[in-house]
Amino acid sequence: MNHQPTVIALGFFDGVHRGHGALLRRTVERAAQLGAAPAVFTFDRPPKEVVTGKPVPLINSPEDRRELIRRIYGIEQVIMAPFDRAMMTMNWQDFITSLVEQYGAIHLVAGHDYHFGYKNEGTPERLQQRCSQLGLGCDIIPKVEYDGITVSSTYIRTLVEAGDVERAAAFLDHPHCLTQTVTHGRRIGHTIGVPTINFTLPPSVLVPNHGVYITRVTLPDGTSCPGVTNVGVRPTVSDSGEVSVETFLLDFDGDLYGQRIRLEFCRRLRNERRFASLEELKDQILRDIEDAQAYFSEN
Repeated sequence: MNHQPTVIALGFFDGVHRGHGALLRRTVERAAQLGAAPAVFTFDRPPKEVVTGKPVPLINSPEDRRELIRRIYGIEQVIMAPFDRAMMTMNWQDFITSLVEQYGAIHLVAGHDYHFGYKNEGTPERLQQRCSQLGLGCDIIPKVEYDGITVSSTYIRTLVEAGDVERAAAFLDHPHCLTQTVTHGRRIGHTIGVPTINFTLPPSVLVPNHGVYITRVTLPDGTSCPGVTNVGVRPTVSDSGEVSVETFLLDFDGDLYGQRIRLEFCRRLRNERRFASLEELKDQILRDIEDAQAYFSEN
């Protein structure tokens, strides 16, 4: 049982976008006012996936969600509870009580469309009423709009799927990112003089539209360097159809195998395509690198 008083933000937080940011900033503000710790209560997987039995592709892995919440908004405690049958069938009033008893909640913060408890019977209005009865504070954050559109994870997913990472970043308020462990590839990049680092996409995470992107890579020591990343099936060198993520790092020389890196998508350059030879592929990669260098000199 956690007896330290907490101000808890409630939600799934896929993408950790501008709308979530308004909620998380309020949580930090309230915690400072109340002398409490800012915290987030979320789930390890989408409730909809458990209820319907159908996979829900996500913007971020659970690890990336946790890291974004902490790094960008300064939330000290991210509670990632399993969404299991016990949670699915929990009465909405019992859910609120559990936040007090297990996590020391003294104030809750939720979005305007937050629903919770068995059959989503918990609503923002019911949350406020129950908090008042229990002597808890409660903030309900109104919807956030950007460019005349309500900011939502659903809309941002369509942008990522389309490869429009610049517009996605505007709605996220940070670059779309993937964090994963570097794995061994086929070393074809070494063969043609443009060595890459390789990793596979985490399970249930959206695949950005296949193509080549300007990216920035944060290394394990916290430093970062620009890169050019191919997301796709590498049609010039493979017929397996397996989706991979390969990045050539500009201004870097070293071995990152087995280490975790964060890849941030800055701009889409072009579609993935099959080349007639490895030499043609190399020439195009060198042009992509020039485009990336120009981008970072301007940004």
